[in-house]
Amino acid sequence: MSAAIVIADDAEALAVAAELAADFREDAAERDARRRLPHAEVERLSASGLLSVTVPAEFGGPDVGAQTLAEIFRLLAAADASLAQIPQSHFVYVGVLRRQGSPRQQEFFFGEVLRGKRFGNAQSEAGTRHVQDIRTRLARRPDGSYVLDGVKHYATGALFADWIPVLARTDDDNLHVAYVPRDAPGLTVVDDWDGMGQRTTASGTVRLESVRVPADRVVPHHLTFREPQLHGAVAQLLHAAIDAGIASGAVAEAVEFVRTKSRPWFESGFETAAEDPLLFQRFGELAIRVRAAEALLREAARAVDAARADLTDDSAAQASIAVATAKVTAAEAAVEVGSALFEVAGTRSALDSLGLHRHWRDARTHTLHDPARWKVQHIGRYVLNGTRPPRHGLL
Repeated sequence: MSAAIVIADDAEALAVAAELAADFREDAAERDARRRLPHAEVERLSASGLLSVTVPAEFGGPDVGAQTLAEIFRLLAAADASLAQIPQSHFVYVGVLRRQGSPRQQEFFFGEVLRGKRFGNAQSEAGTRHVQDIRTRLARRPDGSYVLDGVKHYATGALFADWIPVLARTDDDNLHVAYVPRDAPGLTVVDDWDGMGQRTTASGTVRLESVRVPADRVVPHHLTFREPQLHGAVAQLLHAAIDAGIASGAVAEAVEFVRTKSRPWFESGFETAAEDPLLFQRFGELAIRVRAAEALLREAARAVDAARADLTDDSAAQASIAVATAKVTAAEAAVEVGSALFEVAGTRSALDSLGLHRHWRDARTHTLHDPARWKVQHIGRYVLNGTRPPRHGLL
């Protein structure tokens, strides 16, 4: 890996993201069709400096705000939703270190990130009672180190990672994050993801068999949720940005297709499909959906930035509710626009060789990450009774 650039500020971060997104868009359909994992593209992300934009200034990073981070993800997702999904957990676990890492851990790991090293994730498990039923165990040894045992699924980015943060419970049942090298003995990453969408996220299985972990690579994640926190809000903000990006990318492809490839319906009386007033109506409706999602995404990011500047129970709640609102709206927009693309573009757009169906498949797959109906419940309780949402990593 070549040395990574250190980005100076928010403006440079957005410019770099826009340039990379334009390049990544060109081969996105081909990568999806062939399920060609984006190794070269992920290396470019690392080398560009984008993966270190949230490293705190005191450790040499640009420490960009949530508004910039969300826009980076939206831009990348509009080009390639799978590629945008890969670094989501990277930023989440940089955030865990910001919140709970010791000064020594922060100095080491932030240095790794500034050099272009990547975090994957080994968080979710299959076959348990629910998503918070974590059964991977982190057992303490007499010398103070730990041993990890368990199986993780949906481990997005693990195949591309230098470090794999593993969510596990210690003997007292408290949640910790163990930062484990990708090549650690006993750690195996299996490329077995076969989702209909998000095909190239490499969201496979991680097996942990008696993996030794030094004490200084373990972070007490359970402490995050004992006080006002933005862990869940930031994680969900990035998911919302991906959904908003999918919607934006789908509209852009629909516009290009109708302008250049669609035939007018014979009853319209027009020479081109782009003159059809019925298509004006539908594109107007879709544009409103996308702009609403983007506006709520920006509002949510501003709420996160405001809460970070003055973190209280109330500001954290406001941020979580704003993010939940953006996530629900962006998810609905992504699914609707991904489907409506075919409605406005016509029969030819359904050809498998064109790959336009990836937008709907990506939207339908990504929006299953956590149920929007529960976010609506929390929003309703907050609006009606002022009930703050619970503290967990999915809100």
